[in-house]
Amino acid sequence: MEPDLFTAAAEDRQEKTPAGSPLAVRMRPRTLDEVVGQQHLLKPGSPLRRLVGESAGGPAGPSSVILWGPPGTGKTTLAYVVSKATDARFVELSAITAGVKEVRAVIDGARRATGGYGKETVLFLDEIHRFSKAQQDSLLPAVENRWVTLIAATTENPFFSVISPLLSRSLLLTLEPLTDDDLRGLLRRAVTDERGLKGAVALPEDTEAHLLRIAGGDARRALTALEAAAGAALDKGETEIALATLEETVDRAAVKYDRDGDQHYDVASALIKSIRGSDVDAALHYLARMIEAGEDPRFIARRLMISASEDIGLADPGALPIAVAAAQAVAMIGFPEAALTLSHATIALALAPKSNAATTAIGAALADVRKGLAGPVPAHLRDGHYKGAAKLGHAQGYVYPHDLPEGIAGQQYAPDALKDREYYEPTRHGAEARYADAVEWTRKHLGRKRD
Repeated sequence: MEPDLFTAAAEDRQEKTPAGSPLAVRMRPRTLDEVVGQQHLLKPGSPLRRLVGESAGGPAGPSSVILWGPPGTGKTTLAYVVSKATDARFVELSAITAGVKEVRAVIDGARRATGGYGKETVLFLDEIHRFSKAQQDSLLPAVENRWVTLIAATTENPFFSVISPLLSRSLLLTLEPLTDDDLRGLLRRAVTDERGLKGAVALPEDTEAHLLRIAGGDARRALTALEAAAGAALDKGETEIALATLEETVDRAAVKYDRDGDQHYDVASALIKSIRGSDVDAALHYLARMIEAGEDPRFIARRLMISASEDIGLADPGALPIAVAAAQAVAMIGFPEAALTLSHATIALALAPKSNAATTAIGAALADVRKGLAGPVPAHLRDGHYKGAAKLGHAQGYVYPHDLPEGIAGQQYAPDALKDREYYEPTRHGAEARYADAVEWTRKHLGRKRD
């Protein structure tokens, strides 16, 4: 027998005894109009609207789609809405338990349904990234010939986890993390809705704010925590969910941190100053506070990249590549795994030798330029590739350093007004010691001496 999305028995039980189902299940949207967030995917004429029959089929029928997004953003919910709204047969497979045999059974059933009584089939395949290349290949004929309309869900980048032929035959729809406003509306509806808590308890503002923090953009996590806290409050005979009750229930203390206020900047400042001061433990503490409060991991990663140049520079030339790699990894994986990457980078930066020489060097150079200390480019350094440049004296007398044994030519490079300026003052901390030696040697061979 073919597997069905939300089997008939489960659906019947939920309809007859909805209170026995988890809050996250009871609050599942019944139509696309009830879906929270993802409005960029729900415009009139969108593939999802077409899948539920809001536009004509035929030669311009709905395409197969791949839903890509982090957990709790509504991939399964969208599949559920389609299953309730469409007249098509709806079949679910999970890539965790299914294989080629199950895929072929669904395809055979779909072809019989289409040929026998004109019934189209929608196949929801959860966690498609867990399918091997051969398993994904088995879907190609059905998708290409539209024997089934595929809705595939994945939390991993499909450009790495889904084969190219399947990607080219499907529309890739990217789901975005739910915003605080999205989740706030969902929580408030769950508290009052007849399918939810029916107004049995109130949700104070501070408790709601903490729920939003611990949810991290995940609707399922938010509703699960709300249900647990509401149950605990009712057991105590309370009429509202106190913050202390929520903390006890989820075993997660409320962090005093306003992402739009002073705490946002104070804690970020403390993180960077702890890294600058080489206190790895304090830096990890502030990093943990930012993570726990739901700070945007990209913001943290940007601060680390700045710190790598501002406070470390050439004392450890590997610091900036580590910070940049961390930022790229964070953008790809998101929380919770991004916490590991941010920890990796924070520890490396805190324990690296420190130098602000790069910071002070560009600061001094900018200060001179802003004062008007610039002057014309020396004639021998000017562009000499155009006709008439030689008559102007451009590029005349320039010495090509690679023609010399030591690879350095003792000629003037800076404008006259700045020919004796020395902006970069390297320390002898860590790897910058060799740059200090290099600076001393090159300045000597350039014929420049300190006053």
